[in-house]
Order: sequence, then C-alpha cells, then structure tokens
Amino acid sequence: MIKPLLHIIKLLPFKGKKFYNFIWSATGLRPNNMELYQQAMVHKSAMIKANKKGFINNERLEYLGDAILGAIVAEILFEQFPNKNEGFLTKTRARIVNRNLLNNIAYQMGLQHWVKMQSQIDASQTSILGDALEALIGAVYVDKGYSKCKAFIQKRLIDKYINLHSIAKKDTNYKSILIEWGQKHKKNVNFVTEEIHEASELTATFIARAIINEELLGEGEGYSKKEAQQNAAHQALQSLEEI
Repeated sequence: MIKPLLHIIKLLPFKGKKFYNFIWSATGLRPNNMELYQQAMVHKSAMIKANKKGFINNERLEYLGDAILGAIVAEILFEQFPNKNEGFLTKTRARIVNRNLLNNIAYQMGLQHWVKMQSQIDASQTSILGDALEALIGAVYVDKGYSKCKAFIQKRLIDKYINLHSIAKKDTNYKSILIEWGQKHKKNVNFVTEEIHEASELTATFIARAIINEELLGEGEGYSKKEAQQNAAHQALQSLEEI
C-alpha cells in the first residue's frame, strides 16, 4: 500500500501534495478521489471551470454533508445518551450543528488556508468556512462511505473539538438557532411581539409570533419579550421538525 501511495503523491503538483497531506491529516483518511476534496473547497463566489462538467463549486457537497452530519450526530448522540428523550437529543444535535460552532471548528482545522473565494470576502463574517466543512464531510462520504465518514466526524471533529457532556448542559437559544436555520436555508425569519395588559393581571405579558417567509410557524407567551420570542422560536423549530 505504501509504494502506490507515494507514487500518487509524487505525481501531484507541489500545492497538490500539500493539500493531499492536509486532507490526510485533517480526516485521518487517505483520499482516493482528490477532485472531490478540491471541489469541497470552492466557494460559489470563485466557481472554477471543470472539463465536461462546466463550472463547479462546493454547494452540492455542502448539501450532502449537511444531511450526513445531521444523521451521524443524531446516531452518535443516540449511542452516547441511551437514557435521554427525543427532546434532549434534538436540542443537543442543534447545538452541535450550530453554524457558529461549525465555523469555529473549520477555522481551527485550517480550512481558511484552502477555501477558494473572492478575495474581497471576509470569511470570518460569513458561513463560508462552516459550509466548506460540511462540503468536506460530503466529500469524505462520497469517497469513503458512511462508516469511515462517521469515524472522521467522531474522532476528528467531535472528540477533538466538542465536549458532548458540556454542550448537552448548555441552555438552548432557540431564537438564535431559528435565525441561523433561516440564514442557511435562505428563509426570512421575523418575530412580531406585542404586549398584553389584562385587567386582572398585575404585570404585563407578551405574545410573540415566529414568522418564516410570511407563514406563522410558532407562537409563544412570556413575561418578557425575550421569553416570549424564545417560546415562539421553540414552537417554530418543532414545527420544522415535522415538515
């Protein structure tokens, strides 16, 4: 196995060798189809021309990686927390696939040195690195299959960058999760909040509505605007799980 591998590396251009070694180091896997991993690093702002394939970017691999990451994280949590209910597992998965966390992991991995994008874009102010990480997951899945992709996510992402038991104890910011979902799926997320005064009540209450693309998906009450919006966002997220 070693001689063929060294032969492959020698055939790659210098930058190709460095990228090959980066992927090997980051995933713990020896890439078979390097084109997949190269495509995973191409943001749509810097689409490249590929022979017979037209222009390519990482959006398709990102779509696949997003789905695979969600499924594998769900499986890992199911195995790690056998006595926890569906609500706990869903909330914890949402915290792990959180866009800010994925951006941070991608940065720690060094993806910013390999992602191709327009030079004027500041990746730290976007989801580009997190998207590239999901595209990388998609590339690993296509290249190596489910079991090795799961091993990559478990050993090289979760074990290295995430404390499952710590993240499971954090309070969930449902509003933030819903807004991030909207940004990722290009949906408009708005909250309409009104204050209600009842003659029999000494304090005011608030009612908030979570509206996605002009459709009411969640409603919540609270003794503050924040509490009402969190409850509305929570209901909206539950509705999205059922769609």
